[in-house]
Amino acid sequence: MTTQLDSDDIKGLVLGLALPSMVAQFVSVLYSIVDRMYIGNIAVIGETALAGVGVCGPILTMISAFASLIGIGGGPLVSIKLGQKREQDAEDILSDCFIFLSFISVFVMMLAFLMKDRLLWWFGASEAVFPYADEYMSWYLTGTIFALLSTGMNQFIICQGYSGAGMRSVLLGAVLNIVLDPIFIFVLDMEVSGAAIATVLSQLASCIYVLSFLFGTKSALRIHIRKPSLRNAKNVCRLGLTPFLIIAFDNIMLISLNAMITKYGGGARGDMLLACNTILQSFMLLITMPLGGITGGTQTILGYNYGARRADKIARAQKWILAIGFIFCAVMFILAQTVSEIFICIFTRDREYIELTKQIIKVYTLGVLLLPVQYTIVDGFTGMGIFKYAFTLSAWRKVVYFACVFLIPPLAGVEAVFLCEPFSDILGPIVSVILYLTLGRKLLKRL
Repeated sequence: MTTQLDSDDIKGLVLGLALPSMVAQFVSVLYSIVDRMYIGNIAVIGETALAGVGVCGPILTMISAFASLIGIGGGPLVSIKLGQKREQDAEDILSDCFIFLSFISVFVMMLAFLMKDRLLWWFGASEAVFPYADEYMSWYLTGTIFALLSTGMNQFIICQGYSGAGMRSVLLGAVLNIVLDPIFIFVLDMEVSGAAIATVLSQLASCIYVLSFLFGTKSALRIHIRKPSLRNAKNVCRLGLTPFLIIAFDNIMLISLNAMITKYGGGARGDMLLACNTILQSFMLLITMPLGGITGGTQTILGYNYGARRADKIARAQKWILAIGFIFCAVMFILAQTVSEIFICIFTRDREYIELTKQIIKVYTLGVLLLPVQYTIVDGFTGMGIFKYAFTLSAWRKVVYFACVFLIPPLAGVEAVFLCEPFSDILGPIVSVILYLTLGRKLLKRL
């Protein structure tokens, strides 16, 4: 594993880690898309139930941000320690992160159950939508521990260079979810509850796989139950705070978008726009999750070579990461602008919903071609432990999005609110490039 990361074949390393991670993230999107696809096709209640699950989506993803706090916070530290040839320190961080995440998972689940109803009302549920949102979220929260442990600890499989094993853990859960969803929703006639239960069982399977790997002999680093180090906890949380806040703010943005749609859309039109937005966000996950897999999966290379003080390898790796990301986003941009109706039709057959969602997707994806720049720079800084730059650049993009979400509806109407994404996708990368060229390069030259 260490020999592989020491390799001078940077192109091969990037492809070897980026592609499996991209595929894994693409498949993980199926967790939410498959649920929404089947829910949207439930007779009579489909579109309304879909809007309800859409309200749950940002809240549940925000909960999953705690997996990133520990997983993405600890993963780069493990990679850096491996680059410094300090394997025991790396294993200690892994073990401590397992304990931290276990406690956090229990606490978050209990807190989410206590605040569930308030969250749904605060974040956009209408009278018609609330029962379905409440039903889905209540069942989903029972699997919080499985979801956070499987997602967070999978980062420690990937950061050791076992990208194939990391991909298999995600594939296991996604395939199982695809199989179980129609059984629970239609065969057992459990509708919205069935979708959530199928997801929980799938997350349980992924969790068992991940922990079996990290406790077993296949992993170079293994989990050992020990008294956790307060110092490790501080270092992990300090670095993990950036991806945690990025995910948290991303979901606050989506929650704000739902709230503004409900406020300015009004009644049936608002519920319709919520359902269309749910389909839109499912489509965006097909872009942002695999792209995040490319830039996040290759953090191991950047962190390892940052620890080894090899700035030349870092620069070469980032060029390949950016190239792969751009090719992927170019393909997705073309699909979004030309054939998005094919995707929309898996959720609904209603012509009015299809036409409205198609136009929204075209607008929302106008800035997608610049996203690889933003992701490569921000995730690159995170992978090297330079959290202050990563957080600053991510926060700037969120500020632009928030400003647009709250300013556009009263000025240009509720349907124009979807311009918030292209504005942030364009202005965010511009500032990221400026900071990288002025400060980032100087930092790497000091290695």
